[in-house]
Amino acid sequence: MKKIYILTALFLTVILNAQQRYFVNSDTRLYTSASTSADFLGYFKYGAEVQLLSENKNGWYKVKADNLNEGFIQGKFIASSLNAKDEKIKDKENPIIEGGDNYNGGNHLFVLAAGLKARALPDKNSKIKEIFFTGDAVTVNYLPKNPEEWVNINGSFDPEYAQYTLRKFIGKRPDFDSLLKDFDKLDVNAVSDRKTLGERIVELAWNSENSKLAPAYQRYYEVVKQLNDPKLITDTELNMAIAKGLASHKTSEQIIAFFKKAEFSLKGLKTKSLYSTQKNILSTFGKPSKKANVSDECGLYLSDLFYYYPDLEVSVNEKKNQAEIIKVFINENNKFIINANAVLDNSLSEKAFIEKYGTYIDASIKSPHNYSIIMDDSQFKIEFKDGKLFSVEIFFYC
Repeated sequence: MKKIYILTALFLTVILNAQQRYFVNSDTRLYTSASTSADFLGYFKYGAEVQLLSENKNGWYKVKADNLNEGFIQGKFIASSLNAKDEKIKDKENPIIEGGDNYNGGNHLFVLAAGLKARALPDKNSKIKEIFFTGDAVTVNYLPKNPEEWVNINGSFDPEYAQYTLRKFIGKRPDFDSLLKDFDKLDVNAVSDRKTLGERIVELAWNSENSKLAPAYQRYYEVVKQLNDPKLITDTELNMAIAKGLASHKTSEQIIAFFKKAEFSLKGLKTKSLYSTQKNILSTFGKPSKKANVSDECGLYLSDLFYYYPDLEVSVNEKKNQAEIIKVFINENNKFIINANAVLDNSLSEKAFIEKYGTYIDASIKSPHNYSIIMDDSQFKIEFKDGKLFSVEIFFYC
């Protein structure tokens, strides 16, 4: 009989693990035992996915939450699918924010710390999968009440997508003005605290309106000068120049008008409207070092066939003798020509570019040294390396 029981248990485990996905169809909590009077581990929001660990026993399931916590949920709150007719019971104490606040369309909270590391597993030594910044909205479907517990900030059990951080690092969106006041209250000699708070203020400013960047960097630059780190000073001064440009950003019409005739000069060959012919490309650059087919589901390029050279990347339609330049590496042979008075070559420094064209660009602290020029149906992506112009890429919208 003992063998039969063991086999039955194993069979049940296989069935539970192999069956379809299950979801929480209302706000509820994860209890330590099968009773609403028991202590609870955390909060579920409508739509949270759970894994069943037992059959329904007296109206309760034992489940696993997406952060791998195990506990109990009332069976009436477990469903194999969600629909508009679900009666959602609200838990007023549940800290998770529902979608619709202009930051995230689903259940979420906000990052409170600067440079927050999201890990592949609920383990501080686990692989870092992504870096989040103060003010970033992150998906949260289950939130443990213990601030030292881990939270899955992707809401997926799939190891490919799951990301974890500690509960204490996420919460309501920080208030920018309150952080400024907190910074101004700190003793000027409390350099470490001022740096930590200054980093949070800067990151939150990048996640807010452009007008917030100047007061953020005003505070942060004070700390940077105290630290007297030459690289940090240089980087901060560059970011301050970017912030100045963004504060006086040109209109879409002005940007498009300025860049609409942009073209490349490739070994003396000038392209018109970023197009050339296959024959011109071959006669100028020879046979490509590599040919490859690129998936283009949106039909954005001339062809799926790409030619790759040390100098550039080109979409080529061999039958029609057409070539569309996608990316150019700026060097002594190649230039990006905006107009007769605006030629970008490999002598152009990043600082000079920002000072001259900073009001035309879009930038993000998450992609340093990379800038975008937004056009009607595309954008120019401009990359700098070691302080010099490195490449210009044309990216088309799907």
